[in-house]
Amino acid sequence: MTSLQGQLLIAAPQLGDGNFFRSVVLMVKHDDDGALGLILNQPTSKTVRELWRMVADEDVDCDQPLYLGGPVSGPLVCLHQKKSCAEAEIIAGVYFAAHKDMLKKIVTQSSKQFRLYTGYSGWGAGQLEGEMRAGGWLTLPASYDLVFSSPDELWEEVVQRIGRDILSVAVGSKHVPSDPSLN
Repeated sequence: MTSLQGQLLIAAPQLGDGNFFRSVVLMVKHDDDGALGLILNQPTSKTVRELWRMVADEDVDCDQPLYLGGPVSGPLVCLHQKKSCAEAEIIAGVYFAAHKDMLKKIVTQSSKQFRLYTGYSGWGAGQLEGEMRAGGWLTLPASYDLVFSSPDELWEEVVQRIGRDILSVAVGSKHVPSDPSLN
């Protein structure tokens, strides 16, 4: 088995699970026991400020949205760029944290980007591989710019990147323009 940690899973249109419609999932962990990921493009209507007041009874100066990481309930987790609070490095410059003390350090600072998640996306052993064989997911290497990009256009952006990659291999070209009508 090849691990998909550090890869993006892009929900294919034929994926039948409504929880993942047009979702882009960063794979945090993937091994023989299963997989864990976070949906990058599902902000909620709650802010980090509102949530932190409820869970820690403290105020923080952060009005960015809380994200829904997936349909599985779990602890709050965070993708961030504060190396001193890293519990794991997912890709270069993007770290994962779930411990409350680390989360507090991250949400109370303002200089480094982060995203706070409630819930996660989880698959049992072999489940994700089966969904991939059925054509439910596309993959693309994750990058810092994609992880912290605007969630509104993320699915379209990564689907276009995959399409350009496929086209460049198919036509043997080193450069495929963003707009094929320019050919």
